[in-house]
Order: sequence, then structure tokens, then C-alpha cells
Amino acid sequence: MGLETSAESPAAVRTVSHLLADWIGRLGSIWIEGQIAQISRRPGMRTAWVTLRDTDADLSLTVVTDVALLGATTPPLTEGQRVIVHGKPEFYEGRGTLQIRAREFRAVGRGALLEEIERLRALFEAEGLFAAARKRPLPFLPRRVGLISGRASAALTDVVENAERRWPAVTFEIREVAVQGASAVTAMVAALSDLNDVPEVDVIVIARGGGSVEDLLPFSNERLVRAVVASRVPVVSAIGHEKDVPLIDLVADLRASTPTDAAKRIIPDLAEEIALIAGARERTRRAVSRRLTAEVDLIDRQRRSLHRSLTSRITHGRHDLEHLVARLTALSPAATLERGYAVVRTLDGAVVRDVADISSGDHLGVRVAHGGFTVQVQDLG
Repeated sequence: MGLETSAESPAAVRTVSHLLADWIGRLGSIWIEGQIAQISRRPGMRTAWVTLRDTDADLSLTVVTDVALLGATTPPLTEGQRVIVHGKPEFYEGRGTLQIRAREFRAVGRGALLEEIERLRALFEAEGLFAAARKRPLPFLPRRVGLISGRASAALTDVVENAERRWPAVTFEIREVAVQGASAVTAMVAALSDLNDVPEVDVIVIARGGGSVEDLLPFSNERLVRAVVASRVPVVSAIGHEKDVPLIDLVADLRASTPTDAAKRIIPDLAEEIALIAGARERTRRAVSRRLTAEVDLIDRQRRSLHRSLTSRITHGRHDLEHLVARLTALSPAATLERGYAVVRTLDGAVVRDVADISSGDHLGVRVAHGGFTVQVQDLG
């Protein structure tokens, strides 16, 4: 702007303000796209002030326009609507504020909105953000559930009440934020970042109870979609719609059809789990009982088999012993004596085997089958 200043020679506020107004005044008209966050009218005045918010960042501009110009758009402009504004930047010197003097408003139609969503869909798909391989499994029983939903909304109530009905001890970390309108994206992204900083949060649910295409636009916003992708913990999308599929559904780790369905998908049912445990316990009891019965039967069969084996061996052993006794009996000296033979010994116990071993007059002991006696040798033949 050609103004040279220093600490010793500063410029006055009025001078800077005038230079800014002059410089901005030389700018031409521009086209701006954004979302109407607020429309302010003062009674009796023909001027209206529109807060135009960026759809992807927490930034806004003030647009000054005639009230009649707002109503000239078909349909009339409303808060939350996406618009394209043709206007000229102005710097108001009195307050040092920048505003846009609107000359024309054009509502962004549904067709244009859907085209933008399709463009983002193709972009995200090309980046692989919809791939099943990057979806993370949910924890069986979260330590704490992060929940992002509208303030005092039915969606919030549905998630909490159904989850507590299934598992009474479940705990939530809840962030109630705008889920519709110009501030929705910024609010939800901030809530998602906040919940990711809570160590105990194991899963995050983003819930809303359905709505029109325009109402669901924040859930296809690139900034929110990328925040879901970057989340530290798994994210469940529970928008509660039927036909339309916001892009957040495609990148979330799990898509629930409704907030109630989300509660069922993230929290196990205590009664069902108790029934499963009881069933498993009963199946285990029956299996152990069958195994014990089978083992007892096996032991009983083995015992009977062992008894038969031992009986057979004892019988065979008895027969073998009887046979051996018979053989020993047949070979013993007693059996020989029973047949009429006798054993002759000298008085000192030596067996007489040869007549040459004795002399006439010797006394000898004679052993027969039943007793013994002493004889004297009288004649040696």
C-alpha cells in the first residue's frame, strides 16, 4: 500500500483503516461458496446480515444484503443452506470490519450437492479408504464407549438406553454437539479428536436419527471423513437413514443401520452371555460325564478281561504244577520204594551199591516204602 512506518513514526489507526478500505475497495466482485450459518434481520430495516460459514473449516464471513434479495431466491434462503454468493468485499472503516456486499444469491441445488458427494466418493475409493482390509474389529466389551450425537437427541437416548439394557455396567463418554448445519462438521471433528484423547475409550459411535440429503451433508464432508479414517479407535457410523449413504458410512469400521442397532452391535447382551455360559457349562458337564462313563466302562471291561486272563493262567499253572508233581513223584525214591525196592545203608549212612562194600557180620540199615529196619550180613553170595 506504499505506507512506510516505524516504531518512531507509526501510522494512526484512521490512516491504516482508510488505506485498507481503499485497497479492498479496488478489489472486484467475487463468487463465494459456503453455508448459511445465521440470518439476522432488524425490524423495520431493509438490510439483513448473513453469516456465511466455510463447509470444511471453522471460518466465516459476514455478508450484507437486502432483505428482498434473500426472498428472491427460489426457494427462499434458510439457515443451514449451501449457497453461492456474488458480491464485493467492503471494509467498514468505522469498526474496522470486513464484509461482503451481496449482489446475488444462488442456492446450491440437490443435484450439485450429490455431484460433489460423488466426486468425493470416487476420490476416497481411489485412495483405498473404503477397503475392507482397513476396517478394524470392535472390542468384545468396551471399557468405555465414546458417543457423538445431537444435544438431548433421540439418537443419543436410543444408544445409551439400549446399551444399558444389554449390559447395565456399560459406561459412556458423551459429546453432545451440532450434527446439522454450518457448525456440524467442526463440532463433530473436535468431538472425535477429544474422544481419541481419552485412553479408556475403546470405540466411538457417531449417531443421528436420519434426515434429508441436505441434513446429512456434514456426514459426507471430506474433513469429517478423513477424521474418522485417522481415528485411534474403531468408529461406528449410526446415522439412521434408509436410502442415502453418507460417505462416513463407507469409511467407518462398522455401519449400523440405526442408533439402536449400534447399541446392539457394540455391546454384548448380558442375559445372552449368561445363557451361553450356562449352555457351555452344561455341554461341558455332559461331555465330562460321557467321558467318565466311557472310562469306567473301559476299566470294567479291562477288569473282567484281566480276571479271565488271570483265571486262565492260574488254571494252566495248576495243570502244569500237577503234571510236574506227577513227574517228580514218578522220579522220586519213594515211588521206587512203593514198587518193592529198598535202600540199604551202612550204619554210617553210606548207600550200599556193591556187595564188595560190605562184609559178613556187618549191620546194615534197610529203608522200605513204609519204615525201615536193621539186618546183619551173614552170607555173601
